[in-house]
Amino acid sequence: MPVDEIAPALRGLRRAGSQLALAVAFLTILPVRLRRADVALGSASAWFPAVGALIGALAGGVRVGAEPLVGSAAATVLAIVALVVVTGGLHQDGLADTADGLGVRGDPERRLAVMRDPATGVFGTLALVGWALLLVTALEPLTARDAFAALVAAVALARWAGLLHAVAAPAARRDGLGAGFEVGRLALIVASVCAVAVAGIACGPGPGLAVLGVAVVLGLLSAVAARRLIGGRTGDTIGATVAVVEVAVCLTLLAL
Repeated sequence: MPVDEIAPALRGLRRAGSQLALAVAFLTILPVRLRRADVALGSASAWFPAVGALIGALAGGVRVGAEPLVGSAAATVLAIVALVVVTGGLHQDGLADTADGLGVRGDPERRLAVMRDPATGVFGTLALVGWALLLVTALEPLTARDAFAALVAAVALARWAGLLHAVAAPAARRDGLGAGFEVGRLALIVASVCAVAVAGIACGPGPGLAVLGVAVVLGLLSAVAARRLIGGRTGDTIGATVAVVEVAVCLTLLAL
């Protein structure tokens, strides 16, 4: 490589590394040091499916390691606990807030106000319980190997579906995460390629294609619902989309 091309290439690698670090810092509780402050979360979203696959592998590893000791049911619960802990409950919080907002009667402004309330109401609690029960039901009958693959695919594709949701729905507010989260075309393309690769490797061609379809449909349908019910996306609706797709992908793989 010519000398005059080395510096731009190095700058590109450093920027990609900074984007990956931001993606890890945002999606997990891992103590990642961010060296650059000029990297936007939207550009870092290119790494979301890849980071999701690693999170899924961690949770799947808990299932594989714990099953010989405590059985598949308890190991599945421990895997889900690991998933929630390593992500800091980020998307479960969005699911609960969205459920509370959609559960009240009123106009979009009323729903948005309820979603901003930090307290979790009845609808949010029911949504969280349903999410956990469905995920346990989908994963417990699977072998440890299949459960590992399902978690890798589900967590990766769920974060990709969140990007599709963000692209397909305008911001419902002028402030907040939903307003500032702008996913660029290049980031979406890179994330999509990664999502397709993870689905194919983890699930195989047929099931991989099926779960990709599930992620696309739910990502876009959630965007349509958000537009109609609250005027667009928020950080909570993105998180809710991620949580719902995690369950849907695991249920699809169980059915297949």
